[in-house]
Amino acid sequence: MKKTIVRTLSTAALFSTLFAGSALADTYKVQKGDTLSKIASKYNTSVQDIKTRNSLKSDIIYENQNLIISAEPQAPQTTTYTVNKGDALIKIANRYNVTVGELMQWNNLDSNIIYVGQVLKVSAPKQTTTAPKPVTPTPAPAPSTSTTTTSEYTVKSGDSLSKIGVQFGMTVEQLKTLNNLKSDMIYVGQKLKVTAAQTTTPAPTPTPTAPAPSTVSDYTVKSGDTLGKIAGQFNMTVQNLKSLNGLTSDMIYVGQKLKVSGQQPSTPSQPSDFASKMISTAKSLMGTPYVWGGSSLSGFDCSGFIYYVANQAGMKIGRYSADGYYSRAYYVAQPKAGDLVFFENTYKPGISHMGIYLGDNQFIHASESGVAISNLSNSYWKQHFDGFKRFY
Repeated sequence: MKKTIVRTLSTAALFSTLFAGSALADTYKVQKGDTLSKIASKYNTSVQDIKTRNSLKSDIIYENQNLIISAEPQAPQTTTYTVNKGDALIKIANRYNVTVGELMQWNNLDSNIIYVGQVLKVSAPKQTTTAPKPVTPTPAPAPSTSTTTTSEYTVKSGDSLSKIGVQFGMTVEQLKTLNNLKSDMIYVGQKLKVTAAQTTTPAPTPTPTAPAPSTVSDYTVKSGDTLGKIAGQFNMTVQNLKSLNGLTSDMIYVGQKLKVSGQQPSTPSQPSDFASKMISTAKSLMGTPYVWGGSSLSGFDCSGFIYYVANQAGMKIGRYSADGYYSRAYYVAQPKAGDLVFFENTYKPGISHMGIYLGDNQFIHASESGVAISNLSNSYWKQHFDGFKRFY
């Protein structure tokens, strides 16, 4: 489908041109799969500028809507980002109002792992287009049935912001803004405000644009999957995966059936039972007293507890502080039992406490009262929560 771009000069813009030398404005017709961030990136402008020029009160747009886009010269936007300590793809994606899938596609990443000092593209490669002759824009047609209503959703086991966003046609950033969330952490039973009606979207009918490979099989999307991750598993590119399945965006959902080529390699980075060994060892230490700097059965502090459990589970790792382990792990958007959970600004600024995630919003850690299980929905831990990570 070709995108239509028309250039217009409004009365106000003409007046400004005569007296202040102002530039023309573009009118862009919204296509299926578009978001304000994608359009802003294409025209080297900002989402806020588009919303202001079109009197938009939210980020919701609809197909065939005409938007007025600034064509004035702007200061060059940052198109690359250098990874800093503590960064994760999901943090960088939220910062630049793009998706993790887009970051992985633009940077040819096969996994969510990034490293300090790595330079990432944070906007799509610029494309040159020839502007058509100026025409008078037509008013944006009112959406046929789009009434923006707000309802309440109760978080269930296995939910994530991205999964809920797919159900309600929202982005993660929209969910976080609507609910004043400072992180991607949610918990079972939590009430979230959502917009639009919940829909159950069937898997898209494959319409490959090229002959399908000779070895094509089905893959069922699992929690935590992205197009980049799936493409890496089957030695495909994200674009090949999208073309094979007729996808117009990077959005996928749990349970969706995707056509893939080749066979999935089995290259686990850790023994398959590492997480279960971590959990069983950790639980066997329940009640062990707290000892500052302790890393033995006579007593643990939070990082000493992780050191002991990880080594007992089969990972040979040195004795570090919570901040040290933080630097030796990468963020995961969909945590699994056995992952690490980190907290900040408890007894000192920055990363200062850690534990092992057990699932169902619970984690085990060396607390001041000894090794115990706590709940992330507790107001104290919720306030100091930083994120989930996994050992490299």
